[in-house]
Amino acid sequence: MATKASLHMQIFSKHLGQIKAVIKGQPLCLQRSQPTLLARLYSTEKQQQPAVEENNAAATGEQKPVANPEIERLTQELQAAKEQHNELLDKYKRSLADSENMRMRLNKQINDAKIFGIQSFCKDLLEVADTLGHATQAVPKEKLNENADLKNLYEGLTMTRASLLQVFKRHGLEPLDPINQKFDPNLHEALFQKEDKTVEANTVVEVTKLGYKLHERCIRPALVGVSKC
Repeated sequence: MATKASLHMQIFSKHLGQIKAVIKGQPLCLQRSQPTLLARLYSTEKQQQPAVEENNAAATGEQKPVANPEIERLTQELQAAKEQHNELLDKYKRSLADSENMRMRLNKQINDAKIFGIQSFCKDLLEVADTLGHATQAVPKEKLNENADLKNLYEGLTMTRASLLQVFKRHGLEPLDPINQKFDPNLHEALFQKEDKTVEANTVVEVTKLGYKLHERCIRPALVGVSKC
């Protein structure tokens, strides 16, 4: 019995020494409760380990992905809303550009209508001017001094034609007399070719009918004869 009791005392002394080594340097209050604290620390060590790992992950910025169906649904709805917004914004910009182009075209058409609205009326009056021109050219100049009535008629026709040309000019209608100018198919209409070595080829050498421009737009080309190549 004595031997068995001494053996138990040795084991107890050994454990007591280990406990003293652990709690050495701790305050008295902690030394008294150290066995209980050691037991609690030992029992909760494994429970606290995941919390420590989570704190370390949070400190390093690492986060575990959380699979949440509600978050995924909201993310999909947000992406769909962004795509719809971009599509509507693109349609709005295109519509705005089309509206601006339409506005510019309408303004141009309105301005052209104001300027060239009298084009048909001017074409009709050109025939009157041509008739007056032919009438004054048909009068023999040598008989004007002999016949006072013919002279008065000639002067009246000349003044009427000059007054009509002034009205034309006031409204932007000007005659085209392309004699000795280079042939331009946009302004001239060639009726025939004529031999003339004094000028270059494709030069207007004769004008049978004057052309007219309305605000830089040719409303009647001049009828001309062109020199041969």
